[in-house]
Amino acid sequence: MAGFWGRRRREDEAARQAQDDDLARRARAALVAADERIRTTSDEVEFALAELGETATKPLREGLEAVRTHMAEAFHLHQLNHDEIPDTAEELRTRNARIVQLCDWAEDVLDERTEALREKIALVRQAPKIIDGIRSDVERLRARLPQARETVDRLAGRYSQAALHRVAANPSEAEQLLDFALHSADVSVRRREARRPEEANVALETATEAVRRAGAILDAVEDFEIEALRAQSTLADVIADSREDIVAARPFTQSGVPHAAEVSAAVARLEAALAALPGPGTPSDPFEDLATLREANAALDAAVDKARERASRPVPPLDHVRHAVEAADHAIAVARSVIDGHRGWIGADARTRLVEAQRLRPEIDPLVVPEDTREQALVLARRVQQLAGEALQAAQRDIDSGRPDGDDWGGYGGFGGGRRRPRSGFGGGGDLLGPVLGGVLLGGLMGDMFD
Repeated sequence: MAGFWGRRRREDEAARQAQDDDLARRARAALVAADERIRTTSDEVEFALAELGETATKPLREGLEAVRTHMAEAFHLHQLNHDEIPDTAEELRTRNARIVQLCDWAEDVLDERTEALREKIALVRQAPKIIDGIRSDVERLRARLPQARETVDRLAGRYSQAALHRVAANPSEAEQLLDFALHSADVSVRRREARRPEEANVALETATEAVRRAGAILDAVEDFEIEALRAQSTLADVIADSREDIVAARPFTQSGVPHAAEVSAAVARLEAALAALPGPGTPSDPFEDLATLREANAALDAAVDKARERASRPVPPLDHVRHAVEAADHAIAVARSVIDGHRGWIGADARTRLVEAQRLRPEIDPLVVPEDTREQALVLARRVQQLAGEALQAAQRDIDSGRPDGDDWGGYGGFGGGRRRPRSGFGGGGDLLGPVLGGVLLGGLMGDMFD
């Protein structure tokens, strides 16, 4: 057995030594790779600084400086691993792990910072080609200007000035943008020759954006004509639908129909919108006409839906609401009378329901109940009556049981100071007569209330 454990110990030690040797090899390789990466990045920074300027390269330069500082620690740890002072296996393992961590961090920082500059550096290297492309695009877009002006003039005879306002100035604006793009491209070339890279790059980006915007607003002229024709086609369909909707809404404008006034107003508004549409051959704004007509049509649909819903659910007569309120008041009065007359016997349930009924009751005014709120008032009155009835039933149970909520207590209330009610005989409504009298009394009251 001792031989087995000895062999097992030697195998574990050999495995740990192999792991430590592998970690040491990784630390040395990472140290060499990170140092070489720093040297390569330093050369790239010099090139980028000359091409992009200090502002664009500042994040990379700061990152490179931070990496150099932390890599100094890594080299120092590696030096400690090879000095003349003996080290334990644990010390070597800790240092090598730290070296690997520092080198990995350095690689990540440099990757992130150089990647951020990659696109800008590519732009700088392709600057002459990009400038040639800008000049070519300017000439191509200039050739479209006469056609754009002709399109605007032709559309002016078909559409109103308000409709055409969104594209009327597009050809002139496009021409100004193209002139500005050429000027910016020339500035970029001169600034780069003067070794002012930051200004050269800004001018190049400005020229590129000016060309893009010029092309977009020229496309907008052609898109306007297509969208206007589409709006006119849709407008014709909406006009037909609106006229059909007016005919369908007429029955809901008759006297006595719920919400007739609201439907009539919506019909009048839609008719006015139809009447305001320009006649054939008159310059128009199909976008505005379509928006106005759709809004009026939607208002009529909403008014008709509201009237149709009310017609399917008639308004309760005002007398029904008043009767329900009177029944609720009567129920509250009966429940309050019983609870006030037997306070020593009444528990929390009955009291809570009575309080809730009394809280809801002021929300109903039986003398002023508009049609729109009658159904809600009727439901609320019935809820008040229900709560009062539940309070009365709970009070009946408390009196029948001889104690509220099953608690073995009783008292006259007032100034009795907790005086206990007699629990037998004929004194003060004791156990013998309390349930009998309570049942007879409440039975009569409840029968009268729900008659």
